[in-house]
Amino acid sequence: MDGTFTSTAAQVIISIIPIVGIAIGGIVVFFYILWHHHEVKLRIKTGTYQTHTFDLKTFSLLTGLLLTGIGLMLTLLFVCMEGFSYVLLGGLIPLAIGVCLLIFYKINPSFKVNDAK
Repeated sequence: MDGTFTSTAAQVIISIIPIVGIAIGGIVVFFYILWHHHEVKLRIKTGTYQTHTFDLKTFSLLTGLLLTGIGLMLTLLFVCMEGFSYVLLGGLIPLAIGVCLLIFYKINPSFKVNDAK
Protein backbone atom coordinates (compact mmCIF):
# COMPACT_ATOMS: atom_id res chain seq x y z
CA MET A 1 0.00 0.00 0.00
CA ASP A 2 1.08 3.58 -0.48
CA GLY A 3 0.62 4.60 3.14
CA THR A 4 -2.90 6.06 2.83
CA PHE A 5 -5.58 4.96 5.22
CA THR A 6 -9.18 4.19 4.42
CA SER A 7 -11.87 6.21 6.08
CA THR A 8 -13.28 5.23 9.44
CA ALA A 9 -16.70 4.52 7.93
CA ALA A 10 -15.17 2.09 5.42
CA GLN A 11 -13.28 0.30 8.19
CA VAL A 12 -16.49 -0.07 10.22
CA ILE A 13 -18.39 -1.46 7.22
CA ILE A 14 -15.59 -3.89 6.42
CA SER A 15 -15.50 -5.13 10.01
CA ILE A 16 -19.29 -5.59 10.14
CA ILE A 17 -19.46 -7.82 7.03
CA PRO A 18 -18.21 -11.04 8.73
CA ILE A 19 -20.44 -10.42 11.75
CA VAL A 20 -23.52 -10.06 9.54
CA GLY A 21 -22.53 -13.17 7.58
CA ILE A 22 -22.19 -15.25 10.73
CA ALA A 23 -25.51 -13.93 12.08
CA ILE A 24 -27.38 -14.73 8.85
CA GLY A 25 -25.76 -18.17 8.73
CA GLY A 26 -26.85 -18.80 12.32
CA ILE A 27 -30.42 -17.79 11.47
CA VAL A 28 -30.48 -20.13 8.46
CA VAL A 29 -29.16 -23.04 10.55
CA PHE A 30 -31.70 -22.31 13.31
CA PHE A 31 -34.66 -22.37 10.93
CA TYR A 32 -33.36 -25.49 9.18
CA ILE A 33 -33.19 -27.33 12.51
CA LEU A 34 -36.62 -26.00 13.53
CA TRP A 35 -38.30 -27.05 10.28
CA HIS A 36 -36.60 -30.45 10.34
CA HIS A 37 -37.86 -30.94 13.91
CA HIS A 38 -41.42 -30.11 12.87
CA GLU A 39 -41.15 -32.46 9.88
CA VAL A 40 -40.00 -35.32 12.10
CA LYS A 41 -42.81 -34.63 14.59
CA LEU A 42 -45.39 -34.76 11.80
CA ARG A 43 -43.91 -37.94 10.35
CA ILE A 44 -44.02 -39.59 13.78
CA LYS A 45 -47.60 -38.43 14.21
CA THR A 46 -48.67 -39.85 10.82
CA GLY A 47 -46.63 -43.05 11.25
CA THR A 48 -44.36 -42.55 8.25
CA TYR A 49 -41.13 -41.88 10.15
CA GLN A 50 -38.29 -44.33 9.55
CA THR A 51 -35.02 -44.36 11.43
CA HIS A 52 -31.83 -44.55 9.40
CA THR A 53 -28.64 -46.10 10.69
CA PHE A 54 -25.30 -44.45 10.05
CA ASP A 55 -22.90 -46.63 8.05
CA LEU A 56 -19.62 -46.03 9.88
CA LYS A 57 -17.76 -48.56 7.74
CA THR A 58 -18.47 -46.80 4.45
CA PHE A 59 -17.97 -43.36 6.04
CA SER A 60 -14.54 -44.22 7.43
CA LEU A 61 -13.43 -45.75 4.12
CA LEU A 62 -14.66 -42.84 1.99
CA THR A 63 -13.35 -40.05 4.23
CA GLY A 64 -10.09 -41.93 4.78
CA LEU A 65 -9.50 -42.23 1.04
CA LEU A 66 -10.48 -38.61 0.37
CA LEU A 67 -8.37 -37.15 3.18
CA THR A 68 -5.39 -39.32 2.32
CA GLY A 69 -5.52 -38.23 -1.33
CA ILE A 70 -6.02 -34.56 -0.51
CA GLY A 71 -3.35 -34.62 2.21
CA LEU A 72 -0.85 -36.32 -0.09
CA MET A 73 -1.40 -33.81 -2.88
CA LEU A 74 -1.19 -30.82 -0.48
CA THR A 75 1.95 -32.23 1.14
CA LEU A 76 3.66 -32.66 -2.22
CA LEU A 77 2.57 -29.18 -3.32
CA PHE A 78 3.82 -27.52 -0.14
CA VAL A 79 7.14 -29.40 -0.25
CA CYS A 80 7.68 -28.22 -3.84
CA MET A 81 6.68 -24.61 -3.09
CA GLU A 82 7.99 -23.92 0.41
CA GLY A 83 10.29 -26.80 1.28
CA PHE A 84 10.19 -28.30 4.75
CA SER A 85 8.56 -25.70 7.00
CA TYR A 86 5.48 -25.21 9.14
CA VAL A 87 3.42 -24.69 5.97
CA LEU A 88 3.79 -28.41 5.38
CA LEU A 89 1.37 -29.09 8.26
CA GLY A 90 -1.45 -27.94 5.95
CA GLY A 91 -0.93 -31.16 4.01
CA LEU A 92 0.36 -33.47 6.73
CA ILE A 93 -2.66 -33.02 9.02
CA PRO A 94 -5.31 -34.24 6.51
CA LEU A 95 -2.88 -36.95 5.37
CA ALA A 96 -2.49 -38.23 8.94
CA ILE A 97 -6.24 -38.11 9.61
CA GLY A 98 -6.93 -40.00 6.37
CA VAL A 99 -4.36 -42.68 7.14
CA CYS A 100 -5.80 -43.05 10.67
CA LEU A 101 -9.31 -43.48 9.26
CA LEU A 102 -8.08 -46.15 6.85
CA ILE A 103 -6.33 -47.94 9.73
CA PHE A 104 -9.56 -47.70 11.75
CA TYR A 105 -11.45 -49.18 8.79
CA LYS A 106 -8.97 -52.05 8.56
CA ILE A 107 -8.60 -53.02 12.24
CA ASN A 108 -12.09 -52.35 13.68
CA PRO A 109 -13.39 -55.77 14.82
CA SER A 110 -17.07 -54.81 14.52
CA PHE A 111 -16.65 -54.36 10.76
CA LYS A 112 -15.54 -57.98 10.37
CA VAL A 113 -18.79 -59.19 11.95
CA ASN A 114 -20.81 -57.18 9.42
CA ASP A 115 -18.79 -58.59 6.50
CA ALA A 116 -20.00 -62.14 7.27
CA LYS A 117 -23.62 -61.20 6.56
